[in-house]
Amino acid sequence: MSFRLGKWTLMIALAAGAVAPEASAANLVTNGSFESATGFNGSKENLSTLTLTGWSLGAHGSSGSLGYLVAPGQADNGDYLSVYNGFPNQSPDGGKFVMIDGDPAWTVPIYQTISGLTVGQVYMLTFYQAAGQQAGFTGPTTERWSVTFGSDTQLSHKFELLQGATGQWEKQTMFFQATSASQVLTFLAVGTPNGAPPIAFLDGVSMEAVPEPSSIALAALGIVGVLGGQLRRSRRASA
Repeated sequence: MSFRLGKWTLMIALAAGAVAPEASAANLVTNGSFESATGFNGSKENLSTLTLTGWSLGAHGSSGSLGYLVAPGQADNGDYLSVYNGFPNQSPDGGKFVMIDGDPAWTVPIYQTISGLTVGQVYMLTFYQAAGQQAGFTGPTTERWSVTFGSDTQLSHKFELLQGATGQWEKQTMFFQATSASQVLTFLAVGTPNGAPPIAFLDGVSMEAVPEPSSIALAALGIVGVLGGQLRRSRRASA
């Protein structure tokens, strides 16, 4: 009996695996891992001085632009805008990542246009975020991302850090419904308080279409049909 249970369990897993590639969509975000950049110095470079493939910079804060592309292990290396020691060497996505001061006077949005959308379709956005405070400054801070897709804006989980603390990398998931064939995806670092440099980190940005419920139902019916046929044949063979 236990052997038969194991066989059906295995068949369910195999059937589900066969359907999974059809249900999975391609990532619509260009250079979501921030690996492609022209003019990068190999350590830490202001976003305004390089070309980050697929991404553009919006209007910066009143005092300037403190957004950087950073190589693994360079976020707390002692250079300008470095956070307190203890920041993880790299994100779960690996490779380079973005760090932006969340102080409204210094923050700068990064954005790109996502094309090939289906009006009414729901899309799942995932990314990794982390947080820190610029070394040498005092007081607790908060950090998060304001994410806008089209006219819909959502906020990521808010880090609440003690002075000099580090917010470890964590995955965020958001859902947006397309209202046009092309929409702008924007990330804006939001931090408090002013003057205590709250730094938000970003990596591994991905957006995929969520499978329609009807497609999922048809896939499930296909799996049930296959298993039902195998079960009937097994019973006849046993008889």
